[in-house]
Amino acid sequence: MASRQRGFTLVELMITLTLGLIISGAIIQVLVSSSITNKLNQAVAQVQESGRFIMSRLAAEFYEVGRYDLITANIDDSVDVVAEAAYVQNRPIVVVGDFTSSPTLGSVQGANGGNDQLVVSLLSSVDCTGSRHGYSAGKEFHVVNYYFVSGTVLKCTGYDGRVLRGLKTQTHSPQTVTLLDNVAGFQVQYGVSDVMITSLGQAIQYVTADQVDDLRVRNQQVVSLRWAVMLQSYQNEVQQTQSQQFALLNETAQTMSTAHYYQVFSKTVALRNMKNFVRSTQ
Repeated sequence: MASRQRGFTLVELMITLTLGLIISGAIIQVLVSSSITNKLNQAVAQVQESGRFIMSRLAAEFYEVGRYDLITANIDDSVDVVAEAAYVQNRPIVVVGDFTSSPTLGSVQGANGGNDQLVVSLLSSVDCTGSRHGYSAGKEFHVVNYYFVSGTVLKCTGYDGRVLRGLKTQTHSPQTVTLLDNVAGFQVQYGVSDVMITSLGQAIQYVTADQVDDLRVRNQQVVSLRWAVMLQSYQNEVQQTQSQQFALLNETAQTMSTAHYYQVFSKTVALRNMKNFVRSTQ
């Protein structure tokens, strides 16, 4: 006897298709969530790695601000090094107007939440770019380093302080190097001691760049630096569901874009050379 063959009914096909769509949608949702999580993890790792690098580098360079060792340093003595030592130790933080040959060069407090600019003096054999400015290898001289943000790039320009002071003719043009990309904010505060003749070299208050010059006139010196850097992930790596607010040091909180992951890194370092200099004046 011939057997009768039956196919799926329309209801069975609709049920099967519905179940398939539900399962497929769940799988797609899991894949999308996994992709978003992976991108966020990559963005966090990238920002944290960059943050650790830049904070370590800046800390190492800022520790030396105000350094001038007349005893053990191998100083190029083509200028009066005693006068140079006094200049560096009394002006570890350069403010606008310190150098007559470059009167606009100096530390600046950014207007309306803008990025700050930091200019420092120290004794070293190279500037922040690695340039020796024509001095013999190992010879130390008055170095001036200028840290600033251009767009979203933290940069540093190195100068020969002797040229800026008009003691030497410039033979090597200042160089600029990129320290880090994807910088969304850079802010600096200055820890100032009390009057030098009675000071123990401790910071009694933190001020902005526009206050440093007046306090210097009152015989108060910068003995520590506090800075904050806000970093962002690469564009379109992460899409945040809502915008976040971030405040750097004393600045007003800013609402940031949802197209990036952001993180703020901050650090305070004592300027050991300046602390010793201030204490030695008692």
